[in-house]
Amino acid sequence: MNTALIFSGQGAQHVGMGKDLADADSSVHDLYQEADQLLQNNFSQVCFAGPEEKLTETSYCQPALFVHGLALFKILQKEKPDFRFSSAAGLSLGEFTAHTAAGTFSFAQGLQLVAERGRLMQEACSSSAGGMLTLIGATTEQACALAEKSGLQVANFNCPGQIVLSGSKVLIPAAIEIGKELGIKRTIPLNVAGAYHSALMKPAQDALAPLIMAADLAMPQVPVYSNVTGQPNASTSEIRQNLIAQVTGSVRWEHCIQRMIAAGTTRFLELGPGKILAGMCKRINKDIPCLSAGNLEELKGLLHEIN
Repeated sequence: MNTALIFSGQGAQHVGMGKDLADADSSVHDLYQEADQLLQNNFSQVCFAGPEEKLTETSYCQPALFVHGLALFKILQKEKPDFRFSSAAGLSLGEFTAHTAAGTFSFAQGLQLVAERGRLMQEACSSSAGGMLTLIGATTEQACALAEKSGLQVANFNCPGQIVLSGSKVLIPAAIEIGKELGIKRTIPLNVAGAYHSALMKPAQDALAPLIMAADLAMPQVPVYSNVTGQPNASTSEIRQNLIAQVTGSVRWEHCIQRMIAAGTTRFLELGPGKILAGMCKRINKDIPCLSAGNLEELKGLLHEIN
């Protein structure tokens, strides 16, 4: 089978994630130790024991999901040394995890970029009053019309019936009313720190750009699909530009999954907590299976299916 790896985005994290992996495997333990040395912020302690408020902070949860995804991948490689994946993608910060799994970045380089991305996005959240709004049952046309009429931006095209808008928090009450007029089934304000994937993240984008431009990277060993274009990158300069653009641009997750299937993917494997991406994949194309592993027990339960 042509298996594509997919990696979680912000919001999937939970206290305790990764502890079972680090306890069971010395190479994963070393991965978390390396992260502690690089980040110098009690990183693994917050991942394994919380508090939840700290792990939920953008500056912690982005590196936490990055390391956790690669820890699962490391154990998968050890247990199944002949396993090969045909392509990879990740939701928002998960795109960095996908690139690292595919060899674009070293673990240290990828983690440093993700940690800075998280820190800068948290700063942008703190300096702006932003919010996000999930649209349930909206078509792409309805979502784009609502964004245009309300002054918000489309942040995520996640899957059919789930699109997310982002922008200034003061615009959200009016957007909810406009959504009713447009016939959108439900509009739900999200409990988030800020307006991710919107123009309010421009300060974070501007500060992250030179770091991405200066980073050591190589062409990935398999195609890695870009959130902003929905297709693989043709060059390292394209990788850099798309990772920069992603901070304020729309995440076209549905497009990524559709194009991976069109390119020959016959199965997805989600490495990360919560089975969130598996749920989206099912709504995008119910005929293509998506296995999901968010901890050691789930991963071991899938090993007999992975070849």
